Amino acid sequence: MLDSLNIKNLVVVEDLNIDFKSGMTVITGETGAGKSIIVQALGMIAGNRSDVSLVRKGAKKAEISASFIIEAKSKLQDYLESQDLENDVECIIRRVILLDGKSHSYVNGRKVPLSVLNEVGRYLIDMHGQNEHQLLLRSSHHRVLLDDYAGAQSLCEDVNDICNNYQKIKIKIEELQSNNSILSAQKELLAHQLDELHQAQLSEIELNNIEDEYRASRNSSQLLEKISKILSSLNDDHGVNNILIEGENILDQSKEIDSRLDSIRALISAAQLQVQEGIYDLTDYLSKISNQEDNSLQLDQRITLLHDIGRKHNCQITDLIDVQKSLESRLIELDTSDEKLDDLVKEMGQLEKKYYAESEALSIKRKKASKDLSKEVSYLMQKLGMPGSEIIFKMVEMEKQVRFNGAEDIIIEVKTNAGQDFKPLNKVASGGELSRVSLALSVSSSNTELTPTVVFDEVDVGISGSVAEIVGQMLKQLSHQYQIICVTHLAQVAAQGKEHLKVEKTQKNDMTYTDVVCLNSKERAEEIARILGGIKISNKTRLAAEEMISSGS
Repeated sequence: MLDSLNIKNLVVVEDLNIDFKSGMTVITGETGAGKSIIVQALGMIAGNRSDVSLVRKGAKKAEISASFIIEAKSKLQDYLESQDLENDVECIIRRVILLDGKSHSYVNGRKVPLSVLNEVGRYLIDMHGQNEHQLLLRSSHHRVLLDDYAGAQSLCEDVNDICNNYQKIKIKIEELQSNNSILSAQKELLAHQLDELHQAQLSEIELNNIEDEYRASRNSSQLLEKISKILSSLNDDHGVNNILIEGENILDQSKEIDSRLDSIRALISAAQLQVQEGIYDLTDYLSKISNQEDNSLQLDQRITLLHDIGRKHNCQITDLIDVQKSLESRLIELDTSDEKLDDLVKEMGQLEKKYYAESEALSIKRKKASKDLSKEVSYLMQKLGMPGSEIIFKMVEMEKQVRFNGAEDIIIEVKTNAGQDFKPLNKVASGGELSRVSLALSVSSSNTELTPTVVFDEVDVGISGSVAEIVGQMLKQLSHQYQIICVTHLAQVAAQGKEHLKVEKTQKNDMTYTDVVCLNSKERAEEIARILGGIKISNKTRLAAEEMISSGS
C-alpha cells in the first residue's frame, strides 16, 4: 500500500509531504485548491507521461517521491527481482521533471525507463478518473473494460501481435505477386548485364593497374630515356653506386685508426645497399617498359571497353568487380522469389491457424467474464439508485478473418428501467446515469489482485442524496480489503472515510502555495459542514456533519 508521498515544485505545490494509512482516505478542499495535483502526482508515480508545464514557476525541476509497503512473494516482488530492483518489503519510486521537457524515473534508487516504471505502477496503483464516464461513450473502450475484468489483456496483446505479423506477411505476398512481370523484366536485364561483365573477364589485379600500365605504355619512349639516364648516373664507372662502394672501403680502413668512423661507415654501407636495390628495380622496370612499347594499341582498346562498361553502371573501372558481385547477388535473390513466395504463404497459414486458436481462447475468457461483470455491475447500478436497470457486455461476432482485438466486438447495452429493451449505452443513458454506470464499473473492475491501492478521483460526480451515501458505503466496504484514496466533493462520501485530508491553497508574495492537512475529529466535522452548508455554516449544519461522521464510522 501507499505509505507516503512527497511532491516538490509541481504546479502550485512547493514542498508537500503526505502520510497515508490503510483503509479509506478521503481528500476534500475548495475547487482549485490543488486536489488534482495529488492525483496527477500519483499518476506519474504509476508511469503516466509528464509535462514540462507542471514544473512550478521559478523552479529548475519538479520531483515526486512515493514509498510503498509491498507484500513478500507478491507478483510485484517477483517483477522487481526479475529487473534487479528489489528492496525487501519497500518500493520507493521517484520521478524528476526537468525544464527541458525530459523526465527521469527511479525505482528503489535505480534509474529505469518509463516502460519499466509503467509496469511497476500497474502492480501498485489502480486509478479511476472523474472523466471515465466519457470513455463509456467510445465503443472501443467497452472491450478494454471487459478484458481488464477478465484478465485477458496479455492474451489480447498476443492476438494483436499475431495479427500484426500476419498483415506484414500478407503485404509482402501481395507485393511479390503483383511484381511478377516486373521481376521477370528485371531478371532479363540483370542476366544481360552480367553476361557482358563475364565476357569482359575482369580481374581485380588488372582493374587496379591497367590505367597506370596504359599511361606507361603511351609514354614508354619518354620513360625509357629518363630511367636510362637515372641508371647511368647510378651505375656507371663514376656513378653513385661505385662512389659509395669506394667510400665504404676507405672508411673500412680508416676505422682501424679511429673507431668513431664505424657508425658513419654503417650509414654509407646502408645507403649503398639502397642504391643497389634501386638499380635492380629500375633495371626490371626498364625491361618491362621496353616490352610494352608495342602493347599500347591493345591496352587502349581494353581500357576503352572497361570505361564503356563503367559508364553503363555509373562507376569507376576499379569498382566493376563489386558491381558484378552485386548483380550476381540480386539475380540469385530474384531467382529465389518463387521459393520466398511459397515460404511466405506457408508462414501466413501457420499464423492464421495460431490466430484462430488464440482468438478462440480469448473469446472463451470474454464470454465468461461478460456474464459475471454484467451481473455484478447491474447489481451495483440498482444499489446506486437505478431500480430495474441492467447492463450487458454484448459480444458481437464478426466475419471470420484475422483481425485486431479478436473475433468479436464488445458493445455495452443497457436498460435504465424495468420492461425496457436493451439499447446501446450512448443512446439511452443520461449524464447522471452514465456517471453511476461508470462508478459501478470502477468498483467492479478495480484490479485489486494486482493493485493494493485504488484511487478514485471524483468518480461520484453527478450524484447526490441517498445515492451519494451508498457510494460512500461501497467505497468504505472496498477499503476493508484494499487501501482506498478518494477525492470527493460530496459530504456523504467524505463522512465514510477513515482518514480525512484537506487540501488548502494560500497566496504569499504573489505566489500560490498548496498544503495538505490531516484533520482531527473536530476539524473533520467543520470541513464536512462546509461541504454541506457553503460559506455560512450554522449549528444545524455542524450537527448534521457530526451525525454523518458518526453513522459512517
